[in-house]
Amino acid sequence: MSITSTVQHLHHSFVASAGTIVFGMEDGTVSIFGLIFGVAATTTDSKTVLVAGASGAVAAAVSMMAGAYLDVETTSDEIKAKRALVPSDSLGEGTIAASLAKLLSETGLTPEQSSALTGAVQQDRTALGALVLALQDPPRAPLNPYEQALWMLLADFFAAAVPILPFVFLAVPTARIVSGVVTLGLLVALGLGRARIAKRDEFRTVAETVSIGIAAALAGVLISVVIDHWFHGWAA
Repeated sequence: MSITSTVQHLHHSFVASAGTIVFGMEDGTVSIFGLIFGVAATTTDSKTVLVAGASGAVAAAVSMMAGAYLDVETTSDEIKAKRALVPSDSLGEGTIAASLAKLLSETGLTPEQSSALTGAVQQDRTALGALVLALQDPPRAPLNPYEQALWMLLADFFAAAVPILPFVFLAVPTARIVSGVVTLGLLVALGLGRARIAKRDEFRTVAETVSIGIAAALAGVLISVVIDHWFHGWAA
């Protein structure tokens, strides 16, 4: 495989996996953001924060990678199963046409509209079968489960590293501020990415994404402080 074809394949795979990548980055950012700030709220020991963040990031990334693989594989198996239900050649045109008419009516068409469309393709068995398949499950580009899993792993781990890295180079009090700022910036970028992929309102989507990240951080801080106070009270 030439370099050009490899680059083209990677570009195509990246575009096809845009939703997976954004989802992985959002999950990695939000989950580790909450974890890091929860731990950093109860200690000034950088090693403790880094161990918690790194172990959480690796575990989350591998878990999401497995989830992405299983999701794509399950979807592929589901499509194959539905295709197996497409009327076979042993059935007559009348039986296939009746099945098509029923599927068309389920989309909201009137009986007259369903009959007209069915009659237009009734004499073409190939067209009948293809239309039945399309109505059972709209055609989708096949996704490679291994590629989806790899993109998910990379996206989740990269995003998880963003809130962690400031604690590598800075003291915990300063790292808290820097980590919060850069993570919020990443959440804004992710919100914009989600809005463009889903064709949604940018302001609303960014606000939702940032709000989820802040909520995760607050939840992490709250549970850490509660547990820390509980243990100190129990020790006393």
